Amino acid sequence: MTLQLIATMFATVSLTSCSNNGSVGNSSATGWKINGKKDGFQYNTNYNGQETPIGMVEIEGGTFTMGRLQEDVMGEWNNMPTQQYVQTFYMDETEVTNMMYTEYLYWIKQVYPTSEPQYRGIYQAALPDTLVWRNKLGFTETLTNTYLRHPAYADYPVVGVSWIQANDFSKWRTDRVNEINLEKAGFLKKNAKTKEAYGEQSFSTDAYLNAPSKSYGGNEDIVFKGVRNKAKDGQKNVYLTQESGLFTPEFRLPTEAEWEYAAIGRKSSREYNNVKGRTKYPWGSEDTRTSSRSTKGDHLANYKQNRGDYGGIAGWKTDQGAYTTPVKSFPPNDWGLYDMAGNVAEWVADVYRPTINSEDNDINYFRGNVYTKNVIGPDGTVQIVQSDVVYDTLPNGKLRPRTLPGQVEKALVNEGDVFLRTNINSDNAIAYKDGNYNNPQNTVSYDNNGNIIGQYDETERTSLISDQSRVYKGGSWKDRAYWLDPATRRYMDQYLATDFIGFRNAMSKIGTSKTKKKPRG
Repeated sequence: MTLQLIATMFATVSLTSCSNNGSVGNSSATGWKINGKKDGFQYNTNYNGQETPIGMVEIEGGTFTMGRLQEDVMGEWNNMPTQQYVQTFYMDETEVTNMMYTEYLYWIKQVYPTSEPQYRGIYQAALPDTLVWRNKLGFTETLTNTYLRHPAYADYPVVGVSWIQANDFSKWRTDRVNEINLEKAGFLKKNAKTKEAYGEQSFSTDAYLNAPSKSYGGNEDIVFKGVRNKAKDGQKNVYLTQESGLFTPEFRLPTEAEWEYAAIGRKSSREYNNVKGRTKYPWGSEDTRTSSRSTKGDHLANYKQNRGDYGGIAGWKTDQGAYTTPVKSFPPNDWGLYDMAGNVAEWVADVYRPTINSEDNDINYFRGNVYTKNVIGPDGTVQIVQSDVVYDTLPNGKLRPRTLPGQVEKALVNEGDVFLRTNINSDNAIAYKDGNYNNPQNTVSYDNNGNIIGQYDETERTSLISDQSRVYKGGSWKDRAYWLDPATRRYMDQYLATDFIGFRNAMSKIGTSKTKKKPRG
């Protein structure tokens, strides 16, 4: 169902009245009318399926061999092949660009202005680390000063973003898309999202679904019950709910399995119910160069071709840039995804472990689950974070707001929540059947002037892996061709950032996992 149809359904008729008598039928359970003019139960019985989000492509799920199939010249043992199944999902066709990320920074500055001391840290926590471009033996100060904000780099992938920052951007994107959907459907005041949002008086999807009267700080001039002045009798005092089908699932980082599947899942390698094989690179070849007559010899991704060679010779450039290149500079793979190898490597959601535990789960594999619940306030509804922002200190000394004002306060699930459950038994499944690693425990503190005092762990440690180690995939502009193979995997702590890692978003497809087939002809 398109957004225009949804808006028409809610704004001009009523919530879900889809027939002349105000009902689409009776309940199979009770016989009561559904969507009647005088009945309370409203449900979107006209839902026609999830629409592909703007900027994304649909990836039809299926089975695949995750990991390295060819002989591994590097002798890596962390990408052994295993059979997995991935559910249908959506993925950004390109990496998140500088322009997309600066829109996020603009919004934060407007809603949580840095002129207010209690909000100043929110903007600082979201800023990419532009100093990642600095090189002890290279001149890169121009990139340090221009790469993020200059229009010349608007369509280049954002870098200097940690896994934590990428995750926060994804949550922000979810709220902004749902906010404009509600506005178009007539449940939020027009343009309040830019003119009246401030601090805790801002929109959160979780807050609206769990306590809509608390959205925008409880401002009823912004959050409407029903479509203002257009709702029919019996439907004036209702808020939009999940039953409407209007809310989009969350934008998020793709899991490692999803990312690898999307990178290697060439449609040409499938036949009926068989997989005919897999080529080395996402463009369906064992070679890094194109064989097309017009572009013969050009490379098919932005990567380091040789020592001291990042883009070919003058007059015969092979990848358009010495560092990163604009998104869509190279042909997409069969799914319509760009830069699934090269340009920048990409964060995925998973916590890193050397092996994939396929014996315990072989569908939608993901390591990194931490289970939370909403905090319930004295009034029996969810508790919304107010202006007093709580900041966590990251291991590198930087501050990060635990939850933004206007959002629902979260807490870890407790023993009572998991008691006698057969599927989970704690609030954290990161180390499930793989234990904790003996990694360095560095400490950070501050002096009286607010300067960081960092102390390295000088004791003997046996591993650099921790529960904060996150996987990144795909190779980058500064990597050799080996890392362009989607099966390769590396890791970095979630609070660190570099000049060669970016990210893109994914979204689960709800309902049927089968894609709509295009008509022949």
